[in-house]
Amino acid sequence: MFPRSLSLSAVSVAVLVSLAACGSDDPLPFQTLNGQQPLVVGHRGAAGYLPDHTLEGYLKAIEMGADFIEPDLVATKDGELIARHEPNITATTDVASHPEFAGRKTTRKVDGVDETGWFATDFTLAEIKTLRAIQPLSDRSTAHNGLYQVPTLREVLNLAKAEGAKRGKTIGVYPETKHPTYHEDAGLKLEDRLLAVLAEYGYTKKDSPVIVQSFETANLKYLNTKTDVRLVQLVDGDDYDFKTGAVTFAAPFDRPYDWTRAGKTELFGSMVTPAGLAEIAKYADGVGPWKPYIIPVKGTYGTDGKMVDVNKDGAVNYMDASSAAPTTLIADAHKLGLTVHTWTFRNEAKRLTADLKGDPKAEYLLFYRAGVDGLFSDFADTAVAARADYLKELGR
Repeated sequence: MFPRSLSLSAVSVAVLVSLAACGSDDPLPFQTLNGQQPLVVGHRGAAGYLPDHTLEGYLKAIEMGADFIEPDLVATKDGELIARHEPNITATTDVASHPEFAGRKTTRKVDGVDETGWFATDFTLAEIKTLRAIQPLSDRSTAHNGLYQVPTLREVLNLAKAEGAKRGKTIGVYPETKHPTYHEDAGLKLEDRLLAVLAEYGYTKKDSPVIVQSFETANLKYLNTKTDVRLVQLVDGDDYDFKTGAVTFAAPFDRPYDWTRAGKTELFGSMVTPAGLAEIAKYADGVGPWKPYIIPVKGTYGTDGKMVDVNKDGAVNYMDASSAAPTTLIADAHKLGLTVHTWTFRNEAKRLTADLKGDPKAEYLLFYRAGVDGLFSDFADTAVAARADYLKELGR
């Protein structure tokens, strides 16, 4: 058996296949913090197939084998927590087609940026329930637009509990508190409302089937004083530097917005240094970094200094980059007892780098071998299938 400290990313698939062929009864270990198989989280439900954040989408993710489902949480005018990706619901609901709400269109500042549209904080839950979800991405099917309601957090928790009981397994819920500073400014503090709902279900302990995540820090530190449920610090970025593989930063994706408001100048990248991770370990159980913090992506550059159009489609972009060697982030986090859950995995060709050769499962395998404890996917079925392949590699 290989020692746990050996990264599977350094072990070739050929060696793994060879071991399996030899019929060894001693499976290779998972590289996760707890030694268990990595989790699959249904990102916004089954966002690759159905509109984001609907009960139907969450159910589909569960049916495809997701261990957790992820509702992003925003608040209504009357303080109810609903599952939407942003307070601005223009891109994810059919609100623009409701003449009775035409007068609600407005401009508000979210994380320092002016946004125009319709905002959940200007609607009661009863009004939200008259809306229907739509697909926010133009390259995905709109066949289900207008069919599904916007669910509340309680409805999501009830679904997970019922479907888990039906299947004889625990289905976890992984809520994200969206734009906490925005909500606090609106007098709708998300965290107290979230804790109250979780308490109704008895979800107050470390082993409760709930993990709470946020890109801001002050709210997680507050939650850490109020509950024992697991907390995860998300780490964002703006773009890629294909020459170096580094994550780049630009507002509002440069730092947690509560840092901006407090006058802090550090960037998100400071969070994934050993010192930054040690700070996170004081108030959270895990870290949720964007994928390139773990496995950077780099382009190939010619003698002219320009990035090579690898697929020769006339454009130079993400599809022409390739996966580089993993960073030490996972090992650094694990040394501090932090889990690492990364995001977001998608199947479409334009969201895959050249080295993957159009196979989305190949990307999952890179991260599973690197030792991630969990990952978020728009296509939970692909994530689960890739995990099954990974288990075979390990002789499990």
